[in-house]
Amino acid sequence: MGSLRQTGDGRLPSLGEIGLNQFAPYLINRLSASYNAHLQDVLKSNGMTTAKMRALSILTISPSLTVNELAYLAVVEQSTMSRTLDALEGQGYVRRQSRSDDMRVRELYITDLGRAAFAESWPLLYSLYADLFEGVDAEEYDRFIDTMHKVLRNMHRRLEGDTTADEVPAD
Repeated sequence: MGSLRQTGDGRLPSLGEIGLNQFAPYLINRLSASYNAHLQDVLKSNGMTTAKMRALSILTISPSLTVNELAYLAVVEQSTMSRTLDALEGQGYVRRQSRSDDMRVRELYITDLGRAAFAESWPLLYSLYADLFEGVDAEEYDRFIDTMHKVLRNMHRRLEGDTTADEVPAD
């Protein structure tokens, strides 16, 4: 939108003119930081970390990912994800298996024990999610999700240097 890029006289608005409470990147960061801090506290009582829960969550719906793919989807540094997976493997929650067509590539799978651990934490996760959107009706939620996908596509294009990309990487 051109209106976000400059004022009526053609100059860029200052952050003071926009205001922090109207500057979406600031609000996204505040929301993310607050949610993650609260999530970390809640998960700690279950002996779980945010990175572990993200890995288990994703592997319940997307098995056979590589460490790099899982780190990308979990929004965790690859080195952190590797350490997290070592711990999860030690707990018996995940297993690594070499890909049949390329033995150098190891895929990750959640075990039954890992599924049970995730299932135990899911009510807490869902409750946090529901609390986030209390008072937001279905139409508002749908518009919010649509907008977030548009913003993610824009970010993906920007990061990839591609102004024609149509898709955000699969969730």
